[in-house]
Amino acid sequence: MDLGIEGKTAVVCASTSGLGRATAEALAAEGARVVVCGRRKETAESVAAGLPRALGVGVDLLAPDGPEAVLSAARSAFGPVDILVLNGPGPRAARVTEILPEELGPCVDSLVTVHHRLVSQVLGHMRAQRWGRILAIGSSAVAAPIGDLALSGIGRTALAAYLKMLATDVAADGVTVNMLLPGRISTDRVRQLDAARATRSGRDVAAVHQESAERIPMNRYGGPAEFAAVAAFLCSASASYVTGSAVRCDGGLVPAL
Repeated sequence: MDLGIEGKTAVVCASTSGLGRATAEALAAEGARVVVCGRRKETAESVAAGLPRALGVGVDLLAPDGPEAVLSAARSAFGPVDILVLNGPGPRAARVTEILPEELGPCVDSLVTVHHRLVSQVLGHMRAQRWGRILAIGSSAVAAPIGDLALSGIGRTALAAYLKMLATDVAADGVTVNMLLPGRISTDRVRQLDAARATRSGRDVAAVHQESAERIPMNRYGGPAEFAAVAAFLCSASASYVTGSAVRCDGGLVPAL
C-alpha cells in the first residue's frame, strides 16, 4: 500500500531508540523526510545517517527552547512540518501510593505540556494546508491502568484527553490526531521494567518476561517494527478518516473491546 506521505516532513520526538526510532525508520521507508531528535546529538545524527532523507537534531525537549529548536531545524532543512509524532521517556515506575507530590508537576510537564508546545507550533500550517497528522506514542495504561506505572498512567491519560479534544477541533481542517498505545513491545524501556520487577520480587528476569508474555493472547512481546507499521499507517494519507482514537497495538493484552 502506498501510504501517500512521500515528501512529507515528519518530526519524530525521542527517536534515537525504541518505539520512536522504529517509527522514524518506518516513515522514512515510506518516503517521508524525517527529523530524528534526542538529547544526544551524536546518536541522533547517527540514526539519521542511516535513513534516506533525514536530519539528526540533538535537543532536550524539556528545555525552555527545546520545542522551538527542533521545529526550527526541521523547517530549515525540509520546510513546514506535516507529521508530528509525540513521544518521550516515561517517568519512574511507582505505584500510586508511592507517588511524591513534587513528582506530579514534572510528570505533566514531560507528558503533556511539552507536547502542547510542539502541537501549537505546527498546527497553523497543517490547518492552512488542510492536511496534517499528529500521533502520540502512549501506553496501554491509558486503556487499563498498570499498577506500578502510576505516573506514566496519570500523565499519558491527561495527554489522551487533550488530544481527543484537539482532534474534535481540527477534524474539519483535514488534521487527524490519534494516540497509539503499545503493550509489551521489546524495547530497552520494557526490558528495564522487567528487570525492576524481577529485582522487587526476587525472581529471575526470564521468569518475569515469561509470566508477562503468558498474559498476552499472542504469548509473546511485540517487535518495534510491528508497532511502527501501525504508527506509519496512522500518519498516512490512507488513514484520513481515523481521528480522535486511541489505537491499541498490544497483541490483545488489554481485555476490553
